[in-house]
Amino acid sequence: MDKKEFEVIIIGGSYAGLSTAMTLGRSLRKTLVIDAGKPCNRQTPHSHNFLTQDGSTPKQISTIAQSQVSKYDSIEFYQGLAVSGKRISKGFEITTSNGDVFKAKKLVFASGIRDLIPDIKGFAECWGISVVHCPYCHGYEIRNKKTAIIANGDRAFHLASLVSNLSREITLLTSGTQNFEETQLQKLEHNHIKVIENEISTIEHKNGQLEKIIFKDGRSENFDCAYASIPFEQNSNIPMELGCKLTEHGYIEVNLMQKTSEEGIFACGDNSSMMRSVATAVYGGNITGAMINNELTQESF
Repeated sequence: MDKKEFEVIIIGGSYAGLSTAMTLGRSLRKTLVIDAGKPCNRQTPHSHNFLTQDGSTPKQISTIAQSQVSKYDSIEFYQGLAVSGKRISKGFEITTSNGDVFKAKKLVFASGIRDLIPDIKGFAECWGISVVHCPYCHGYEIRNKKTAIIANGDRAFHLASLVSNLSREITLLTSGTQNFEETQLQKLEHNHIKVIENEISTIEHKNGQLEKIIFKDGRSENFDCAYASIPFEQNSNIPMELGCKLTEHGYIEVNLMQKTSEEGIFACGDNSSMMRSVATAVYGGNITGAMINNELTQESF
C-alpha cells in the first residue's frame, strides 16, 4: 500500500472523528485523520454532561483523546483542510488545500457544522459562553438565572419547556412577529413565560458574559444568559459533491449504522445528528468505526 493510500480517511479530528479513529486503530486499520484544527466549540469554556470529563474544557478532552488515539500505529494525522473529493475505482480520492492527495477505500465525514451567526452586535462574542444552544450541555450551570430564549415558533416553545425546569425567569425573544399556535401561547402564559417581539440590536456583555439585550426600538432589558436557536451549514461541501443526501433540516442523512446515502461513505457527529453534544459525537464515532471495520472485513474475508 502506497504511503498516501489508506483503508479509511476521516475528515474531521474532533470527538466524532477521534472516536472513529480509535475504533479503527484497535482493529489495525490503516487510517488517516485530516483535521483543520477549528472545532465549533473552541470558544466554549467548559464541556458538560459527558461521563469522566464533566467540567473539562473542550481542548482538554480533545488533547487527551488525540494522545490516546496516537498510540495506535495504524492511525496517521494530517493537519490541513480537505477541499475536494471524488470517487475512484477502488474507493475515494481526497485533495487538501495544500495540494496533497490521499486515497482510501472508505470515507468518514466527521467535519461538523458551521453556525450562521445573526447580525446582532455582541452575539458572536457571547456564543458558547453565555448565549448557548443546549440545556443539557449548559443548563445546569446557568440554572435559576434570568434567561432569554432567542428563537421563534416550535423551536422556541420546545426550548422554553425544557428550560422551565431550570429557571423561573424566562422570556422569549422572537425578534419579529411571534409564530405560536394558540395552545402554545396558553401554555407559555400558564408558565409565566412572556414573549417580546421587538427585534434585537445588540447584546451588551463583559468578556462574553451577557449583561443586557438592547432592541432596535431603543428599549432594553437585563438578562444573565440566553439560549439561541440559529441556522447552520455543513462545514464541508465534499459530502454533497459526492452525492450524499441531506435531511430537511440540513444534516447529512445517515442510517442507524452511520452510513450515508452513498456506498462507502459514513458520517458522524454534529454534521449528521440533532443531538449536538460530546457524548453523542463519541457514540456516533464508535459505531462508525465498528461498521467500517465490519465492511472491510466482509470485503476481504
